[in-house]
Amino acid sequence: MENTTEIFGTHPVLEAIKSGKAIDKIWLAREGNHFKDIISIAKKEGIKTTFVPQQKFRKYQSKNHQGVVAFLSPIGFSDFETTVQDALQTDSNAIFLLLDNITDVRNVGSILRTAECVGVSAVVIPQQGSARIGSDMVKTSAGAIFNIPICKVNHLKDAIYFLQASEVTVVGASEKANQSLFEARLPKPIAIVLGSEGEGIQKGMVKLLDGMYSIPLQGKTQSLNVSVAAALFLYELVR
Repeated sequence: MENTTEIFGTHPVLEAIKSGKAIDKIWLAREGNHFKDIISIAKKEGIKTTFVPQQKFRKYQSKNHQGVVAFLSPIGFSDFETTVQDALQTDSNAIFLLLDNITDVRNVGSILRTAECVGVSAVVIPQQGSARIGSDMVKTSAGAIFNIPICKVNHLKDAIYFLQASEVTVVGASEKANQSLFEARLPKPIAIVLGSEGEGIQKGMVKLLDGMYSIPLQGKTQSLNVSVAAALFLYELVR
């Protein structure tokens, strides 16, 4: 059987969604109004659909794409609430990682690699605004992506509420925080929120957190790469 990462055409894409294929996103041509069924069922299944210009389809011109391309994820996603509940039942020191709009594939891949090495119970990413999970991320993670539960949620805020209701402390990592990570005594189970390098953690999300912590910086550079910060936070928790 051919190992493909894309599915082309209206009917094949519809059937792929109905059969439960792990679809990362769907591209639709701007021209045409015959995508209502795809948009409707994709929305119900939490799959992102995007209208893109025709030039995006040029490399697929030998395919009968009909203005529709679905990109398959190399992994299956875990149900968030079930994963959290199962982790808490088996490990009172569970660690969860929430990635807020980190769009660099290599950064996410590196974070997944460290998270798996540390024994993180689950990594949580938003349905929209996160790096695409594809072959590049698999490579950067050194295959760790296949060995750690990854949960996709519609909104990270709802994930934070659920974790806190499950008696999980939720904290954020930020170079702007006044309290040093190395001086903190963080309880477990715990969840760490990491924001994008450009924007950091969204302001509306910061208000929900149980604390914000920074990694001390003594040089002139004002911040660390997010994957490096993730590694330091995770291993400080382990230590």
